Amino acid sequence: MLIAVTRPREDAEGLIAALAARGHDVVLEPLLTIQPRADVDWPAGADKVQALAITSASGLRAFARLDKRRDLPVFAVGDASAAAARAAGFTQVASAAGTVEDLAQLLRESLQPAAGAILQPAASKLAGDLKGDLEAAGFEVLRAVLYDAQAARRLSSAFLGHINSGLIDAVTLFSPRTAATFASLIGEAGLNGACRAMVALCLSDAVAEQISDLPWRQVLVAGRPDQDALLARLDALAGRGE
Repeated sequence: MLIAVTRPREDAEGLIAALAARGHDVVLEPLLTIQPRADVDWPAGADKVQALAITSASGLRAFARLDKRRDLPVFAVGDASAAAARAAGFTQVASAAGTVEDLAQLLRESLQPAAGAILQPAASKLAGDLKGDLEAAGFEVLRAVLYDAQAARRLSSAFLGHINSGLIDAVTLFSPRTAATFASLIGEAGLNGACRAMVALCLSDAVAEQISDLPWRQVLVAGRPDQDALLARLDALAGRGE
């Protein structure tokens, strides 16, 4: 199968390797580009927080580039962002293995508001409301905008060529914003009908909702919001079993 990977380049390597190991061909079409901010307005008290709340691997990498602290406990939304924290040298890492809501629950269960603020390294546009959820439980959450995730303005000519030729078997979509970008750009290209030949592999129901108006051959949603669960759906589609 020829699988389209739409993740940012920084996040795509592991997925591409996993797909190749399964014998699939891959075309990389990043629909979000990560742009680290050169000038960061750190919130007051960011140097005294009790922990980091990580909602993306990009946020973790942005923090690690700017701050040398590695002794802070890291609470990550999923296993991929937790792995990025360990790779950056953090030793106290916990994964919620789920959604932003799951991360909020993990933080509420693991930390006490009186122990200090929580720092959330983030993009300028966020999915979910971790800050609001935790503040409702009495925590102070400091949000540092460290990078921008810029949506693609058009699909590449190479990718459009693959679609027009009917070569793409499936498209992987990992975030609601990526899915919404895909739906918008495929519509602008006048290629909504081409989705009838493709399967959408979505990380969550929230992702699938963003592409629900397109006439896909099939829409498959991961059993839980992580890469391994998404690959399990692909394996089932390819006849490898659940």
